[in-house]
Amino acid sequence: MKPIIVIIGPTGVGKTKLSIELAKKLDGEIINGDSVAIYKKLNIGSAKPTPEEQKEAPHHLIDIKDPIEEYSVYDYQQDARKKIEEITQKGKRVIIVGGTGLYIKAALYNYIFTTGTTNNDYEDLTNEAILNKIKEYDKDTKIHLNNRKRLVRTLNKYENQEEITNEKDKCLYPLYIIGLTAPRDIIYDRINKRVDKMIEEGLVDEILSLKELYQSSRVLNTAIGYKEFKGYLEDKKSIEQVKEEIKLNSRHYAKRQYTFFNHQFNTNWYNVNFNNFEETINEIYSDIIKKEAN
Repeated sequence: MKPIIVIIGPTGVGKTKLSIELAKKLDGEIINGDSVAIYKKLNIGSAKPTPEEQKEAPHHLIDIKDPIEEYSVYDYQQDARKKIEEITQKGKRVIIVGGTGLYIKAALYNYIFTTGTTNNDYEDLTNEAILNKIKEYDKDTKIHLNNRKRLVRTLNKYENQEEITNEKDKCLYPLYIIGLTAPRDIIYDRINKRVDKMIEEGLVDEILSLKELYQSSRVLNTAIGYKEFKGYLEDKKSIEQVKEEIKLNSRHYAKRQYTFFNHQFNTNWYNVNFNNFEETINEIYSDIIKKEAN
């Protein structure tokens, strides 16, 4: 099979536009690699491709779950591999794009999990015992001892994602990994402006339409662009405070993304020309063609 094209990078760097243009040039189909875009109704805050953008090229694994449904990295691994097979059998090029590095790596590398999507209530364990188990995965966890619901949910998440192989760095497919980057000050400025634009486009109305789901939705309480609104819905924060929190959390997340991408992937990095993005597209497309000709 031809190498799978993987497009990674921090938020606001142009991954969506590049993926669509490469899909057109390479007769490809796009698999979403963002953990929040999986969910229906989470549109503006997730910055998922718009309906118009999705019409420009086939997209997969977007809007497949309701916000109250659980969805793990194991689920993504199974769904993404199924889509890779389907797209390849049609003779199309597979393009994976997104910023959730763990999802993408689990789909493409030899990650094996002990369990699928089991949902244990741990009735036989005390809160302290559950917390101690969680600390085996994350010794710096900040979950309060008395928050049993969150303790149970967190331990399920870790146990559902436990790796039982020492071959998780073994790649299962031929890949060409594209990383989009730019100077940090430019990335941070684009993140800040993007958050302002989300508010202008109606993010607050989107949040209000999801208000009742915050009691039961894990993704709304953990995803950047959504979790920051909990205080606003409880009349404890202003919109300005929420905006600044989203910007700060997004900048911190971008930094963590770079760390993950640099350590976990053999990435071909490209500096984005935001003044002439077509130039960046053509450079990357040319490199793909040259690599496959050799």
